[in-house]
Amino acid sequence: MKIIDAFGMQCPKPLVLAKKEIDAGCRELSVQVDNETAVKNLTRLGAKTGLTVSVDDIEGGWLVSFAEGDGGAPAPAPAPTGTACAPGAGCGYAVFVGKDHVGEGDGELGYNLMKMALYTLSESDDVPASLLFMNSGVKLVAGGEQQVIDNVSALAEKGTEVLVCGTCLDFYGCKDQLGVGEVSNMYDILGRMQEAAKVITL
Repeated sequence: MKIIDAFGMQCPKPLVLAKKEIDAGCRELSVQVDNETAVKNLTRLGAKTGLTVSVDDIEGGWLVSFAEGDGGAPAPAPAPTGTACAPGAGCGYAVFVGKDHVGEGDGELGYNLMKMALYTLSESDDVPASLLFMNSGVKLVAGGEQQVIDNVSALAEKGTEVLVCGTCLDFYGCKDQLGVGEVSNMYDILGRMQEAAKVITL
């Protein structure tokens, strides 16, 4: 079995290294990691690739192991109810939220504009396939106003995939306040942007 030592590596490098091995045909490998975000990312990778994943505690971190077993084929993602389509389908659009305000002018105005933008999206029939939060944008859904979280939750209920940068949550110390969305990584977030027919940046 191949063992990848990813101690000290920041997201998404452990995920990228594991995916390269799996894409090359490796079906039995283990990855040593020292942070929970990497464990979650690798576990999701196993689900997507149909491999069985086990996680064991080791000194200084965790050992995430992949093997063929009862994982089965990866389940297809459900399509959003609007005109957008499921991630990976090569259509629809993604919305990238890289800060907690719109524009570069007055901060309070920019924040209010961001709230209005997310509300307007939640009321639209043309929902995005993916809503991607990075940098200070993660504070909107982790410790942010309940109105904002409710609007993003409404989009998720319509089928929008909500991905939130785990490294950014750690940086701002608000991971335990995440109100909606899935803790994700640069690899998956960039992947959604590449798959989308267009990307809107707020």
